[in-house]
Amino acid sequence: MQQEKGQMSESLLLGGLLAMAGGFFDAYTYLSRGGVFANAQTGNIVLFGLKLAEGEWQRALTYLLPILAFALGVVAAELVKRRGKRKDKSDAMLHWRQVIVMAEIILLAVVAFLPQQMNMVVNTVISFVCAMQVETFRKVRGSAFATTMCTGNLRSGTEQLMIWHHTGEANAARKARHYYSIILLFILGAALGARLTDMLGERALLLTCAPLLAVFVLMFREEEAHIYG
Repeated sequence: MQQEKGQMSESLLLGGLLAMAGGFFDAYTYLSRGGVFANAQTGNIVLFGLKLAEGEWQRALTYLLPILAFALGVVAAELVKRRGKRKDKSDAMLHWRQVIVMAEIILLAVVAFLPQQMNMVVNTVISFVCAMQVETFRKVRGSAFATTMCTGNLRSGTEQLMIWHHTGEANAARKARHYYSIILLFILGAALGARLTDMLGERALLLTCAPLLAVFVLMFREEEAHIYG
């Protein structure tokens, strides 16, 4: 057995918690906030194009705003990252990634109390949050991952599975397990999101703050030890 250390921000535990939140976001906005996807901007882009073709300009706007908010979320995350990296570690109370997670929690807690009449605002804010998250947490144990969408993870996980099948390479099998674990946790988050949104309505979004708060706390540890067999 071999023990290795890695950044806590790239740990499988954090990736799993973030993926659960990501799945919850999509189920929540689709079921409770007007059929808009919080994470999958490809879906929103397609629906935006469809509504334009149908001449439904106001409906098209409901898809355009989350798309623009997602782009702005990436910009915001990059600005926080650049500012955080300029600071001396000894002077910073929080890591720049923790600042972003805390911003996510605050924004989600606020929009959870907005009524149905403000769905456009809610979807826009959640898309902004998802963009910050996916831009901030981009790796799990050294491999590129996404915690708010699954297409890339499915491709990479299946690729690693085929490499393992043809070569028997243990590292490929381990990576495939990681990718599929993240996908399963995303599905779990979506299932929980669907069930809890049905039970609690708009306030169900508050429950996503729990895994995000756990991520925030865990990041006070700079390293994660994991064992390879």
